Amino acid sequence: MPEKTSEYIRWQVPEYRVPKRDKKWYFIAGTLAFIMIFFCFFTIRGWHLAWLGTSVNFLFALFLIIVIIIMTVNESRPPLMISVELGPEGIRVGSRFYDYDAIKNFVVLYKPKQSLKNLYFEFKGSIQPRLSLPLRRLDALTVRNFLARYLDENLERTERPLSEQLTKMLKL
Repeated sequence: MPEKTSEYIRWQVPEYRVPKRDKKWYFIAGTLAFIMIFFCFFTIRGWHLAWLGTSVNFLFALFLIIVIIIMTVNESRPPLMISVELGPEGIRVGSRFYDYDAIKNFVVLYKPKQSLKNLYFEFKGSIQPRLSLPLRRLDALTVRNFLARYLDENLERTERPLSEQLTKMLKL
């Protein structure tokens, strides 16, 4: 349940978004994974399959298997709820604290027709990835006005980031 005071705004968000996947998605993903693992060990030379021998790409095959295991484990458990707190000093997401000094700007995207109601933070350091938080039942204007006291707002961003669009489209 969102909680608003004059100095803090608190709410909870899921640990990660759970995409709705049908049997077709699992069939295509499984087929692609099998093909990629297969070609870690074999290649096509002169229209014939050839064993790669000492050139086998074990590392990529191991990477693919680890990704499959992680996705399977995440599928089997529901996401945990993480508390978010906006305050006068910074942002707390779960146990992590982000000081406003480390944040370059923020964007509140609210598009009801697209069911989009997210808060984005861009960090000053190029290593730190963008922080995306769903606002859920919070009033987007209240959050925007609160953060405008502490941070610059990026008025140029009007769409969700490309990485999020691709993640949603591919149901990852």
